[in-house]
Amino acid sequence: MPYPEFMVAPMRRELTDLGFEELKTPEDVQSFVSRKDELALVVVNSVCGCAASNARPGVRKALEHPQAPAAKVTVFAGMDTDAVDEMRTHFLPYPPSSPCIALFKGGQMVHLIERNGIEGQSADQIAAHLSTLFEEVA
Repeated sequence: MPYPEFMVAPMRRELTDLGFEELKTPEDVQSFVSRKDELALVVVNSVCGCAASNARPGVRKALEHPQAPAAKVTVFAGMDTDAVDEMRTHFLPYPPSSPCIALFKGGQMVHLIERNGIEGQSADQIAAHLSTLFEEVA
């Protein structure tokens, strides 16, 4: 069962307030991938503690980097399950992971930070990792 929307709304807003586009259906995900943005940041959001204390704050800090992608999208694990399932098909061969953070270039995933790369990392460490990736992939 999904969480009540009123509980996850603030977690969604943490990213949408930063300009993230929410993808709520498989068609939304397919449309995003077909855009083939030069560089795009994808966040699989979650209600878990490592999303709250590590992933979302790390992403927020990373977006301060001058080479941060203009294109930013998010899907919410446990809520928008069909959209999440569709997004995860683009993460293969990686197993499902939430939260996770991906970089796409030209409609293809070029890097994925799985949950095990988020847990135990500070927001500053995640931001530094993403900033390095922005420089390398751009």
